Amino acid sequence: MRRYLDNLKDAAKKGDIFLLVLCLIVSGFGIVVIASATSADKFGGNIRYIAIQLVAVMLGVMMYIFMSSLDMDFLSEHRGAMVAFNCFLLLLLIPFGTDNNTGNRSWLDFPLLPINIQPAEICKITYIIIMASVMASHQNRISHPVSVFHMLMHLMLLFGLNMALSRDMGVSLIFVFIFIGMAFSGGVSLWWFALAIGMIAVCFPILWQFLGEYQQNRILILFDDTIDPQGINERYHYKINLQSLTGGGLTGQGLFNGNRTQGGNLFAQHTDYIFSSIGEELGFFGCVLVMILELAIIARCIYVGIRCQDYMRRVICFGAASALMFQVMINVGMCIGTMPVIGLTLPLISYGGSSVVTIFAMLGLVSGAYARPQSLSHERYVQPYRG
Repeated sequence: MRRYLDNLKDAAKKGDIFLLVLCLIVSGFGIVVIASATSADKFGGNIRYIAIQLVAVMLGVMMYIFMSSLDMDFLSEHRGAMVAFNCFLLLLLIPFGTDNNTGNRSWLDFPLLPINIQPAEICKITYIIIMASVMASHQNRISHPVSVFHMLMHLMLLFGLNMALSRDMGVSLIFVFIFIGMAFSGGVSLWWFALAIGMIAVCFPILWQFLGEYQQNRILILFDDTIDPQGINERYHYKINLQSLTGGGLTGQGLFNGNRTQGGNLFAQHTDYIFSSIGEELGFFGCVLVMILELAIIARCIYVGIRCQDYMRRVICFGAASALMFQVMINVGMCIGTMPVIGLTLPLISYGGSSVVTIFAMLGLVSGAYARPQSLSHERYVQPYRG
């Protein structure tokens, strides 16, 4: 307990304050645009949304400090417990799962809690630690088949379990992108990536048959202009959100003044498609500002990772950067019509309590690596001299 309190004080003094400030700036900007996006009549007032987001940010800051203080070496030694925790958390979707009006059974609805919790968001944090622990144990032969298959085993367990229980392809793919980012930065041979691409190309016709028709159409409309050319079915959300995104011009129509946003005509305008709402009300410059802020957080994670001398802490930072990069790329791509709709929020901007808290917690791992860039595990085993 005393050691943990020392770590907590150390995290407060040596943690990455710059990264925390960046997160607070982005979160504050997000609260402002959420207030505007939820002021439409169909939301019945935006006070509730603002209050939940504010509470989430405050909890997120506490989680950031808490995660900064954790001993990564201790967690690495107990990765089996984290694997069991992930499985248990996802299995709770069987009795307590709800779709939260999204079509995917991705949220836990506990009777005594006022909000729903997305367990895959929590698993995202523990998966980064598990993956880093596995890679660190194989770092001297990271491209050996045994090492790669060990990493793949953990990926397929989490990806398969989440897909089977929630059917949420978007969140499941985050695990895949974390795996790719950490494997690449950790030194896995490019031949493995080439082999994976080849296997996906061979297996794709078979995997395609297991997708639902609506999932297939979400992909096909990116390439086939003959599908719903009038934009009344599959392309409807693409059309409306792209019109909103481009309708603000350079400077936008102004906060609380967007035609479609304030009319409540956008789908998920405070969550998945908040970038379109920003484009309408704050224009091109507002969208550029969002991208700069998001990329600044990602760049900071990469910088801290490069700075770390310890292998495990380095790949943890790259794992966090990969998760954020994937979410930003998919969310913005959905709004401009270059990515399929798979329901991912814009980090720290979109409304969503569990998303905000878990992103702060995930970035707390990066802050911990910044505070302690080298392993200190030997201190727990060496008895200090007492004269």
